[in-house]
Formats: sequence, C-alpha cells, structure tokens
Amino acid sequence: MQQLAGKTAFITGGASGIGLALGRAFAEEGMNVMLADIESSALDAAVETLRKSGTRVQAVLCDVADPASVEHAAQATYAAFGNLHVLCNNAGVAGGSGIDAISLPTWRWVLDVNLMGVVHGIRTFLPHMRAHGEGGHIVNTAAMAGLQSGLGFSPYAASKFAVVALSEGLHLELRELGIGVTVLCPGYVRTNMSRSARNRQERYGAWQPPAPDGKGSRMAALQAELQQSGLDPGLIAQRTLAAIRADSLYVFTHPEMHGEVKERFARITAAMDEAERWASANR
Repeated sequence: MQQLAGKTAFITGGASGIGLALGRAFAEEGMNVMLADIESSALDAAVETLRKSGTRVQAVLCDVADPASVEHAAQATYAAFGNLHVLCNNAGVAGGSGIDAISLPTWRWVLDVNLMGVVHGIRTFLPHMRAHGEGGHIVNTAAMAGLQSGLGFSPYAASKFAVVALSEGLHLELRELGIGVTVLCPGYVRTNMSRSARNRQERYGAWQPPAPDGKGSRMAALQAELQQSGLDPGLIAQRTLAAIRADSLYVFTHPEMHGEVKERFARITAAMDEAERWASANR
C-alpha cells in the first residue's frame, strides 16, 4: 500500500505508546485517524495532541475484549471518515507469569485483550475492507515474546505466539485480495505496558500482583525497568509505516534478540531431524 494520504486508519490502544505513535505517523502522512482506547482521559489528551497539527483525528472509547464495543467503534469510524484502509490491532496488556501464581482471571484478561482483541478487530473490519475493494493493510501487534519463550509460562507470551500464527495465516489468505498483513514484533519499548492493570475491566476481578518475594514479582520489576530504557515508540511507528508500504509480513526492531530466536529454531530443527531419523528407522 503505497499511497496513504486521504486514506483512513483505525488504531486500538491508540491513546499512548505505540498506538499513539502510529496515529501521529499516519496523521503526518495525511491520513484520517481514528484512535480507539479504553482509557478515556488519555484518549482525550492524545486527540488534542494530534489535532494541534491540524490533522483529521477523532477518537472512540473501545474495549477490544468486547466484540460489541469493537463493532460500535467501527460504525463510528465509518460515520466519521467513510471507508477504512489501515487497521492496527495494537491494544495489549501485560500479565503475570510463572508457575507459582496461576490466576485464571488473569489468563482470561490477557488472552481476551491480546488475542481476542485482534480477532474482534479482524472479524469486524475485514468484511468491510474486502467489500470496498480499495485495498488495505492490517497490522497486528505481537512482540518478540511471540517468537521465543524467555518469559516462561506466561499468558502474555502465549497470546503473542497466537497473534504471530494468526497473522501468518491471515497473510496467506489475503495476499490475493490486495490486503496486506504485518505482524509487529518489537522488544522493549517505552510504553505504559507495565501499568496495564490500571485498565483491567471489572469482570476479570481485582488485579492480584505477584508475591513480592517471588519470581513473578522480580520478573515484573525487570520488565518495567527494561521498558523505561526501551526504544522510542516513534521509531516503531516509522518501521511499521515502511512495512505497510513494502507489504512486509514481519517487523522486527530489536536485532540483539536474534540469538534467542535462533536458539529456539535450532531446537526445532534438531527435533525435526530426529523425527526424520526415527521415521527412516521405522519404515
């Protein structure tokens, strides 16, 4: 998708972090931008910031874990700007990890937002994008956690692995329809991800932080520290913009994590080689 000016983008998690940076990058390209977020005060501030440059930006409250809320946001987008061309399923939350504190409500929360939020976005907007026939692009935000298991037993990693697989399958199905797919897999970025429990919906119950003397607490503290020293979200947005234009499936931003991914793939390749030897011996 080369020509972006005059087209429309919809971004979940658009009030801060990568979502807001994407909104700014799209607005600078002359696009209409609809920011969607669950946090109303941050959403108002984000719109005010982007509108200072005179861009066409609107906002809509949206809980991506609720398909009816996503549908409402879609209708608001069509009413404001007409056809949608770039869909960014970007909203995401962190969650507990490790085998010492397995909370089913937290698993449901993380999977409902990080995975089902992507599913709801695709289910809602893709029929519209196919019907208008003007082409388009879908960006799904995963993470490097979706390609390697350094976080251990984690709903966050499980959700991001699923988003990578979903995006790869979607790419195969849409490439003949003029709709591109990109899965964004950053490492640590300066966002509010470590504070995502502030927006935890009541239906998932109160947030139970990990025990202060446990592995989960130490990991959460490390994650928060690494995020604060991570990449500027604006750099992520520029890489994503280039990927949309180049119709790239994968966007990676932290090459220093290459070794972790290679190690996982090496184990998989070794296991497949062993399977070939086993199959040959049992023919």
